[in-house]
Amino acid sequence: MAETPPLEKKSSKKMILIISIIVLLLGAAAGGYFFFMNKPADAEQNSADQKQDKVEATKADEVVEPEVYYDLVDPLMVNFPPESSAKIIKISVSVLIKSESDVEALKKHEPMIRNNLLMLISSVGADKAKSIEGKKELQAKMLSEIGNVMEKMTKKNPVKDVFFTEFVMQ
Repeated sequence: MAETPPLEKKSSKKMILIISIIVLLLGAAAGGYFFFMNKPADAEQNSADQKQDKVEATKADEVVEPEVYYDLVDPLMVNFPPESSAKIIKISVSVLIKSESDVEALKKHEPMIRNNLLMLISSVGADKAKSIEGKKELQAKMLSEIGNVMEKMTKKNPVKDVFFTEFVMQ
């Protein structure tokens, strides 16, 4: 019986060693699981962050130019027939453009714009141009006409709005 206690000590040491190894392996497996399973989520997040950074960088690269007002050089003057309520109309126009870089294109095509606006004013007539509604309609038509010319000639429409800076009827 003297040999029995040493056997139990060796077997309990083996048991402790086996349990320790199993615990370490389970810990390593759990750590590996969390490390590798969370990695794709982090990678997706990093990918989304990188895409957002690229979008922000692209926006930063695109210099946002302030809107610019451009006054047509000379006022638009139209004579009406004698039976009209007014004989002449004189309109000065200022055009709101998206950016300074579009001013040159507007200047380049100003003769065509002026021609089309003079024809438009003639077609509206003096009686209609006297009322506020008629002026608003004329303003909307002028915006559309300038936009059409720019679209036709430059393939883009930088015109945002049209304003009357002078409106005289006699």
